[in-house]
Parts: sequence; C-alpha cells; structure tokens
Amino acid sequence: MSRIVVVTGTDTGVGKTIAVAALAAAAVAAGESVLAVKPVQTGIAPDDSPDAGEPADADVVATLAGCATRELVRLAAPLAPDTAAEREGVVLPRVAEHVARIVDLARAYDTVIVEGAGGVMVRLDGGGGTLLDVAVLLGEWAPGGDLQVVVVCRPGLGTLNHTELTVEAIRGRGIEPAGLVVGSWPAEPGLAEECNLVDLPRGTGVPVLAVVPDGAGALAPAVFRDEAPGWFVESAAP
Repeated sequence: MSRIVVVTGTDTGVGKTIAVAALAAAAVAAGESVLAVKPVQTGIAPDDSPDAGEPADADVVATLAGCATRELVRLAAPLAPDTAAEREGVVLPRVAEHVARIVDLARAYDTVIVEGAGGVMVRLDGGGGTLLDVAVLLGEWAPGGDLQVVVVCRPGLGTLNHTELTVEAIRGRGIEPAGLVVGSWPAEPGLAEECNLVDLPRGTGVPVLAVVPDGAGALAPAVFRDEAPGWFVESAAP
C-alpha cells in the first residue's frame, strides 16, 4: 500500500512547493518510487497561453526532485481555487473526485505527496471542500498509519500562532500531524528564528522534520537532490 503524504502550509508563500520537492527528493534517494500531485494549481496561465512563463508547482517539483508529478486542475487567476474557478466559469471537481484520482494513481507508487493550495482551510471546490477533507478521505483509504500530514511553516515572527492554529485545525478532524517542515531558513538566522526552532515543536507538540534553507529552489537539480536528504533530522528521513 502506498504511503500518502499530504502537505499543507500555514499560509501562502511559506515554501510549500520546495518542501514538497525536498520530501520527494529524500524519498527518491531512499529508493522509493514517488509521485507528487497538485490537485488544483492557480495563478498559472495554460502552457499554450501567451501569458505562460512562470513554472507551475508540479513543474518545479519535477525539475528539482526528479520524480513523477501530476497536476489535476489549472486556473489562471492568482486566487483561492473556488474564487478563481468562479471568475473563469470553471466547475471544479469535488474533493472526493480528486481523492478518487489520487487513490488510482497511488497504486503504482511507493509514496504519493499531495500538495495543497495555500493554507489547510482554503476551499478546493465549489462545495466548500478543503485539503483537510482530502486528507480525511485519503486516511479512510490508507488506514494503519499510511497517511501523513505535514505542515510547512515560516521561521520568523508570527509563525508560532499560525502554526499552532493550523495544527489545531488538523487535529480537529481527528488527524495527528506527522511533523513540521520549516521553509526558507535564512543563512543568518536572528533571535526569533533560533527561538522559534525550539518553540515550534514545544508549542504544537509536533516534531520538526526538516529545515529547508532559503534559496534552495534556486539550486541546480543535481545539487538539490544531493543536499535535500540532509535537511531532515535523522529520525525523520524517509
């Protein structure tokens, strides 16, 4: 049975995509077959559009980690998925449909990493379905601890409140988060960052699995894949 890792963030822009790439690269380095899935991508124009240019999250993960990726829905507006879909006249699949596709894809891989859009409560469909709903449904398909939910958080001021709120929301649905990934760790961390690295697991009761350095996404793919496993604490390596 595949291991399913659902990755959310405390907010948008916290380094979630690079964290997904790091998780995928570490799993590939451990000899696993890996698929990264992005159920809904917003803010990216279609590949054949004259406005196309910025790579989608799935493209970034594929380049950095060297794993298979799949994007299920793409919307051009840089907005929450349900709002972007409404503005573009698109009917989004319900989260149960996303889960069915992910489950079908998962049968061919050791690990499937599902990347959300923004925070855990962002609506992924027109019926109010969120990434939390995706995680709950995937947990029903992958019982016995094969579902993991990972929270990507910022290192600086404000992260304690945002991270604890996110963790509590996940626990409120009966899921214990597997761990935290600190995104964009500065080369010269200040007092707040150093203290937060201690206070994040203490305040949430959730371990820090990895610390991803700032600028990791700009590394050459070969360098990224070589260094990514070292960003994980020893006990959290795949």
